[in-house]
Amino acid sequence: MSTAIFGISNNGLNLAVTLLVLMVVVVWLALIVYTYLDAKRRISDPFLVACATMGSFFPYIGTAVYVIVRPPEFIEDARERELEIKAAELRVRQLTELSCPNCEYPIEKSFLRCPACQRRLKDPCQSCGKPVDPRWSLCPYCEAPVPGRSRRERSAGREERSSPPPEERPAPKRQPPPRKKSTSPAAEEQASGPKRPPRKPKREPDPDPRQA
Repeated sequence: MSTAIFGISNNGLNLAVTLLVLMVVVVWLALIVYTYLDAKRRISDPFLVACATMGSFFPYIGTAVYVIVRPPEFIEDARERELEIKAAELRVRQLTELSCPNCEYPIEKSFLRCPACQRRLKDPCQSCGKPVDPRWSLCPYCEAPVPGRSRRERSAGREERSSPPPEERPAPKRQPPPRKKSTSPAAEEQASGPKRPPRKPKREPDPDPRQA
């Protein structure tokens, strides 16, 4: 005699309930596997993958929470997007290099001058005659050094060696304050202008002898 589930004695109803419980358990285990596989494709950190898998052991709730907070895209999709961005930047750089920086006229890598504005683009190598960018330090075709670049580097090295560092530069000498010129009394009188003669005191009138 089979054991009844939830106290159900009817065999048909007991079989249906048993199948329902088995289906719920199978779906729960499938959600655990799905969470692990999906987290492995979306998350690069193994610790976070393990946390998401452990959270899915809570029946249905753990998987629902993971679906809400999971990253929006797969790791492969993110890498493909980064590669597409780099490829687009490379195409833009190539288009920029294949156009004149002055008039943006389409040019080729072997052009020495722009056919539209006649601006100088590259210089011929003195060894093999191939077009060489002035910014290069050597020719990529014959490995000959670019003379203009080498001269600039040597001159920059000389300037760096000739200029002392800030700590070794001598401090500027302080000039003494200017001395005050001693002036004589005559010079002071000339500078202040002519002096006015002193005023004579007023004489009082003599008393009248009649009043005495």
